[in-house]
Amino acid sequence: MISEKIQQAFAEYPKALYGFAPNAGETAQNYRSVLALATPYGRQLSLETYTEEAFEEGIQLAKKTVELLLKMLKQALDEEHIPYWFPPAAQSNETELLAPVSFKAAAVQAGLGWIGKNDVLITKEYGPRVRLYAILIDEVFQYGAPVIKSLCPVSCRLCVDACPVHALRGVRWTPDIQRSDLIDYPLCNQTRSRALAQRGEKSTCGLCMAACPVGKKEKSSL
Repeated sequence: MISEKIQQAFAEYPKALYGFAPNAGETAQNYRSVLALATPYGRQLSLETYTEEAFEEGIQLAKKTVELLLKMLKQALDEEHIPYWFPPAAQSNETELLAPVSFKAAAVQAGLGWIGKNDVLITKEYGPRVRLYAILIDEVFQYGAPVIKSLCPVSCRLCVDACPVHALRGVRWTPDIQRSDLIDYPLCNQTRSRALAQRGEKSTCGLCMAACPVGKKEKSSL
């Protein structure tokens, strides 16, 4: 049974979070469900211990864990002959700055967390310091309860104040809010893109994540 095989895959990585939700997205509607997963970064950095290099190292460790999980999940789905789609993680273009499938939205619908004032998924276990992915699967599962309320304190501005370009608006998330109400995402993206000419890749700025008090700090992830 596919549910048991998926459970066995995640048992190999017990610190990873996952959950299921109905596929309500406009993309790939022929897949009935979405599996959302989140793996913690290698170190749960704080502002006191943050460096961009250490942050990037944690991201890469989490990325490798996601890749190993996806390999196991693909094998399980293939064995059960269940149709699925692994959507690309990157945004489609530099204009709309949107990916084909919102991993954050899938995670919220699956009950993994809520969206913070930094427009990043916040989990109770690790705060925003997680790598997200979502798989579209043409099967029905036991679905998680969608998160419909932010748990960020109204008065908390730690992530907002940590942003070096003041891209965050300090607005508390609700399920019907627009991304532009939370963050000036083009400004954030343009600032990070300035590193392209020097290093060939965007800056991995994670100050708003390091500032978040939610979740574990300075722990090895997997």
